[in-house]
Amino acid sequence: MQLASGGSQICPPGPAGPLYSPAHARVVELVDTADSKSAGRKAMRVRFSPWAPPCASPGQNASTKMNFCSNCGSRVALRVPPGDHLPRFMCEHCGTIHYQNPRVVVGCVPEHEGRILICKRAIEPRLGYWTIPAGFLENGESLEHGAARECQEEALADVEIGSLLGLVSIVGANQVHAFFRAKLRAPTFGAGPESLEVKLVTPGDIPWQDIAFPSTTFALEKFLEDRAAGREDYHLTTLDRRRPDGSRGGGT
Repeated sequence: MQLASGGSQICPPGPAGPLYSPAHARVVELVDTADSKSAGRKAMRVRFSPWAPPCASPGQNASTKMNFCSNCGSRVALRVPPGDHLPRFMCEHCGTIHYQNPRVVVGCVPEHEGRILICKRAIEPRLGYWTIPAGFLENGESLEHGAARECQEEALADVEIGSLLGLVSIVGANQVHAFFRAKLRAPTFGAGPESLEVKLVTPGDIPWQDIAFPSTTFALEKFLEDRAAGREDYHLTTLDRRRPDGSRGGGT
């Protein structure tokens, strides 16, 4: 790709309009290319907003690859819709635009008499690693209801959802994780279908090296910090999807 003056970037268009667009960029104009190998072709000039990253790979903002339209079954292509500035999967027949947006994961840090309930995962990703009860929010439920439901499903535990603990943006996985404080209504729990083992642990017994996801580590650390300080703050952070060891951090 060529860099144009004024902070713009040149990206090749598709045969029927721009197929690719750098994330968070605004299309300005079509310009003639100076490259002899592409004489007679035009290139799309796009200008980044001040906070945009470098030119993204094609379809970076699309969370799931699509081939066919769920409305009519025809082929879809990744294009920038009129009036938009990001590539979307668009149907070549009926024109339906298939928007894909980040998914919400909800969970809680369940506590009982100073101990925290944790689960060993029975599924991928991160099979055999420890986490707190969490999973994808379902349509038609609130964040709090989803967090309580996940605790019941993964740990067979009934909890009272408390204050908001943290919101974590996992940009590389197109996810937002919302965590709450919670109290066990009774010290009864067990391993649900997605758990190998469930147990109550003291802070000193948390298996920090075997925690499944960076967002889980963040939630546990902030929970313990706030509890020690006698407060219930909420915390915001953005985490990369990849850990230092190269494994992926997005998930449930």
